[in-house]
Amino acid sequence: MAESLQKPPFSWPVRVYWEDTDAGGVVYHAGYLRFMERARSEWMRTLGVDQMAFKQATGLAFMVRDMQIDFLKPALLDDELSVTVEVKERRAASILFTQTITRATDGSCLIRAQVRVACVDIPRMRAAPIPTDLIPELAP
Repeated sequence: MAESLQKPPFSWPVRVYWEDTDAGGVVYHAGYLRFMERARSEWMRTLGVDQMAFKQATGLAFMVRDMQIDFLKPALLDDELSVTVEVKERRAASILFTQTITRATDGSCLIRAQVRVACVDIPRMRAAPIPTDLIPELAP
């Protein structure tokens, strides 16, 4: 059975550069995916998880399984953003995150997303249980 978790969201700062935008200086939609991926990676790092060492030791890695995104407002060139990561649900082989991207200067919510990340056995490319000792805070 899935368990709902309540913790304060992790936040990661991002600045919008030319490479993130289209010709009009607006963040290209795929850029938001990179911002959210970086924030999830940094969240794991703050929990002491070295993803490369984890993969080498276990043959497991995390992959996005499902993503739902609401694009509410555009981010623009040189904006300072805050990308949040919050665990909404933890299952045996996956974690559901709620993520937001807000403009730091005025607090405007630009993106709201739900991202399900699956633990995958890389050699077999199949879902695998998340080791309970990986992130003790997320143990079922």
